[in-house]
Amino acid sequence: MSTPMPLDPRLPDGPVATAWQRCRENLPLISPNRKQRLRILVVGSGLAGASAAASLAEQGYRVQVLTYHDSPRRAHSVAAQGGINAARNYANDGDSVERLFRDTVKGGDFRAREAGCYRLAEISGAIIDQCVAQGVPFAREYGGTLANRSFGGALVSRTFYARGQTGQQLLYGAYQAMLRQVAAGRVELLCRRDMLDLIVHDGRARGVVCRHQLTGALEVISADAVLLATGGYSNVFYLSTNALKSNATAIWQAHRRGACFANPCFTQIHPTCIPSGDAHQSKLTLMSESLRNDGRIWLPLHPGDDRPPAAIPEAERDYFLERQYPSYGNLVPRDLASRRARELCLEGRGVGPGGRSVYLDLAGAIARDGTGAIDARYGNLLEMYERITGDDPRATPMRIYPAPHYTMGGLWVDYHLMSTVGGLFVLGEANFSEHGANRLGASALMQALADGYFIAPATVTGWLAGAGAGALADDHPACRGAVAAVEARIGALRSTGGSQPVDVFHRRLGHLMIDACGISRRSDRLTAALTELEALRQDFLRDLRLPDQDGVLDGELEKALRLEDFFGLADLMLRDALAREESCGAHFREEHQTPDGEALRDDERFAHIAAWEHRPGGTPLRHSEPLTYRSVVPGPRNYG
Repeated sequence: MSTPMPLDPRLPDGPVATAWQRCRENLPLISPNRKQRLRILVVGSGLAGASAAASLAEQGYRVQVLTYHDSPRRAHSVAAQGGINAARNYANDGDSVERLFRDTVKGGDFRAREAGCYRLAEISGAIIDQCVAQGVPFAREYGGTLANRSFGGALVSRTFYARGQTGQQLLYGAYQAMLRQVAAGRVELLCRRDMLDLIVHDGRARGVVCRHQLTGALEVISADAVLLATGGYSNVFYLSTNALKSNATAIWQAHRRGACFANPCFTQIHPTCIPSGDAHQSKLTLMSESLRNDGRIWLPLHPGDDRPPAAIPEAERDYFLERQYPSYGNLVPRDLASRRARELCLEGRGVGPGGRSVYLDLAGAIARDGTGAIDARYGNLLEMYERITGDDPRATPMRIYPAPHYTMGGLWVDYHLMSTVGGLFVLGEANFSEHGANRLGASALMQALADGYFIAPATVTGWLAGAGAGALADDHPACRGAVAAVEARIGALRSTGGSQPVDVFHRRLGHLMIDACGISRRSDRLTAALTELEALRQDFLRDLRLPDQDGVLDGELEKALRLEDFFGLADLMLRDALAREESCGAHFREEHQTPDGEALRDDERFAHIAAWEHRPGGTPLRHSEPLTYRSVVPGPRNYG
């Protein structure tokens, strides 16, 4: 199943509750004068990238930030609507760092490192203090204290929020901190650049090759350390809640250059998405999980009941999550809510076009608290839904359906956030991190800011203190070789001369992946999908048509390069899902389930992180990092 490989997570010895403090205190430091001579490249300008760039520049490093956007503010972090978790117990409902830690481990179905989960919970309170100091406009109670609401997988209210714009407001805070360093001359913004390769020399990351979107020129950007903060890869499914240009190129090219890829099949399907409208839709719109605080999810009790929802009496409604999970009800973790909704729709009980929706109903909350109170909590979300669907969710229930959203898999990193390539650090959703097989709602923003504001600034310094300067000259053979490889790749795509545009192949890939590796997986379908995927990839290489460009802007080339990387990643996802002969969290193998249809883990064989090694021209190798638990005993993931 696995080939032995030394994957050293560098976990501190001793009690997990003091692990991060002891680790940080033992990291070597660098003098301020020496920091000014070291260059750090941050790829990605979202929450993780912007916060890391601001924090490292504040320490005195020379930082360059690379983004394919025209402005760093356009990073996909703005789309995280619902909130950010922190263990502050403002609601006085029994929350604590220990409880958030345990909820995170359990929420990930015991497939994440214990020490990392504890560190995340421990740092969470400092994140809120940092953001409040920056002026992030969190919601507040009448007396002025910060307000909280609940999210899936928790029985306490620990989610801080700014209506339905939490990610946007947090990004503005990180962005203004970064711009302060731009004004100070310590951060240089490199916008409209696509990273297309990682430069590696002597086993160490030395920089990247990128394509300038406005000139078409290939550029070498060298550095003493490289930080990838480029987000997740849900667009492998074509239709997802991710931004249209979100892609996997940075982490996939780093993987091809030696960085192991961890748990690629761990992908999260979000339960509250506006259903797809037609076959040519390019992306999906997320309705925040925060709506499950006040909205009740239900379906007609009898299949084929096509009456308007208001005409269906209470006795003929099935509030199926409340029925199946009475303790957590509508706030069960995302994987459970998504799987149950899909199952009932497949049984013919769904509503809306094609029977591919369930109701999310705010009527009870409006009757209890009034329309004004609901608008104050969710106003922009309700307006968004009405603009897209034409229905007012205050008057009629929302129709929602599960959709690809977040990816728990990513590049393997150790406790210091460094990959298997020396000097290559990976932050935020780009790494596999602390979310295991299923991320708790409102923990993505927490992890991104923990990595950027608090962890990377300490561990990058600790690594550079021992490794020293490592930037290469632009004409170094390693740089020239990377540029030549990118030129050859672009030339091959341009010379295809086929008949089909990029989107045709991406749409076909998305259909294949959501069918074989979506909410539910099984061995025979995964095996067949590997063959179908290779046939589709060959069609792409043979029949792709890239239009001639009179100018240098070439959006179709950019899409083709990203899709080529998605083909490689899709193959790895299928292999990973096939190799993991268990069900855990969002990875639901139909062959491995309890009699009542819940995920059935195999802790004896699969209590580990799967880390895949790329082999040029060969089958990737699967390695494993064992998971051990000293503070939390793995048990049934019971939300009933």
